Amino acid sequence: MDLRISGKRALITGATGGLGHETCRFLAAEGATLFLSDLDRDLLSDVAQEFGADFAAADVSTTNGCDGLVKAAGTDFDIWVHATGVTGDKGDPLQMDDAAWDSALNVDFLSAVRLARHLCPPMAARGWGRVVFITSENVAQPYPDETVYNAAKSALLSFAKSVAMAHSGSGMLVNCVAPAFIETPMTDGMMKKRAEEKGTSIDAAVESFLKEQRPYLVLGRRGRPEEVAAVIALLCSDLASFVTGANWRVDGGAVGSINI
Repeated sequence: MDLRISGKRALITGATGGLGHETCRFLAAEGATLFLSDLDRDLLSDVAQEFGADFAAADVSTTNGCDGLVKAAGTDFDIWVHATGVTGDKGDPLQMDDAAWDSALNVDFLSAVRLARHLCPPMAARGWGRVVFITSENVAQPYPDETVYNAAKSALLSFAKSVAMAHSGSGMLVNCVAPAFIETPMTDGMMKKRAEEKGTSIDAAVESFLKEQRPYLVLGRRGRPEEVAAVIALLCSDLASFVTGANWRVDGGAVGSINI
């Protein structure tokens, strides 16, 4: 399928993660010119070389880091996919200290807000743009031990909806994709820790996690990054010209409620 984005310039933040990397693959295959950013310069360099992309390492959890990325990359982008994110500290919601809240909010939420101030107005001014933020199943079905993540991703969704309502008439469309339990380094780490705690294999840890923690994930497996990246790429395309302010779930059925 031709997404009609050949020659478009795309910025992918969080480009070395599982979802970011696969999104790079989809957009590059459609002829987009990529600029990549993430925290680890060495890993980022490898991914950028794979796609013949320019890149800049940046810590977008800080205002200075966001400003530095914009200085290095510029703002002349047609597409921006913000795949930056962390799960944050886990535990009793009443026991999360300020450091836990600050980390999750700065990485998962305020990084998007700070970058959007720079990246979105030029898209609106040109009359065409696609912005995709990665939220989570947690915005619709929060889990009590992931409170800081729940709140940060919910704030991101609310921000995205607000920007979409305010500016989509310009031609800049803003959407979110909400994955659940995807095969990424993030969930690999979660399952490795679970396996160590339970004294089982990683496969057994995944199986027990699905049974105990994700009973509605009816497909019964972790999703693959390319299954999410395909939806991201569609929302970045000229074909998704009547979609804005949406939160597309790619969750294997993990959210038990009706999507309204």
